[in-house]
Amino acid sequence: MTDPSASLSFFARFWLAWLCFWRCLVSGDFARAVLPASRAYDAGQLNLLPSGTPAPTPTVEKAPPPPPALPPEREHASALALLAMLQREGRLVDFLQENVAAFSDAEVGAACRTVHEGCRKVVGQYFTLKPVLPQSEGEQVTVPVSFDAQRIRLIGNVTGQPPHTGTLRHHGWVTSEVKFPVVSPAMDPRVLAPAEVELA
Repeated sequence: MTDPSASLSFFARFWLAWLCFWRCLVSGDFARAVLPASRAYDAGQLNLLPSGTPAPTPTVEKAPPPPPALPPEREHASALALLAMLQREGRLVDFLQENVAAFSDAEVGAACRTVHEGCRKVVGQYFTLKPVLPQSEGEQVTVPVSFDAQRIRLIGNVTGQPPHTGTLRHHGWVTSEVKFPVVSPAMDPRVLAPAEVELA
């Protein structure tokens, strides 16, 4: 095999020797790479070494690209489906979009009864709810030292450090089970209620 240094001029070899000298001093990896060539030269076996073709660059596996972000209507499809069911069963969206100031209290109360019945049905179907505190509203309760501020909110004259004793004004609600509806990819979750056209 042809010695690749035969095609190098004296000054090129001098410059290479200078580079190798300093690189061997400062880089252990470079020195370990040069050592086999030096030993082969001493043993008269330099021609057995592979030619000076550059080592193949190791291929770095690229991380798979992140999945494309879902549009908001797909990311929140379950919540939109729940709102659609509240509209279908209790006409909640209709009620909220209506300006009730123009109606009497009796008319608003009659509409609320329908909204309440339908929305209660949907909530009971998809959520299991229980009170945060088991006591009845109006009872005296003691808030312990290590209370969870997300579950218990102190109101009124809040001074000093817990434990606190006070009157339960609202027992709170916490969900123990959630069963969101599955939305078919073929459905547009943004449509909460279709327009209805009656044909003659």
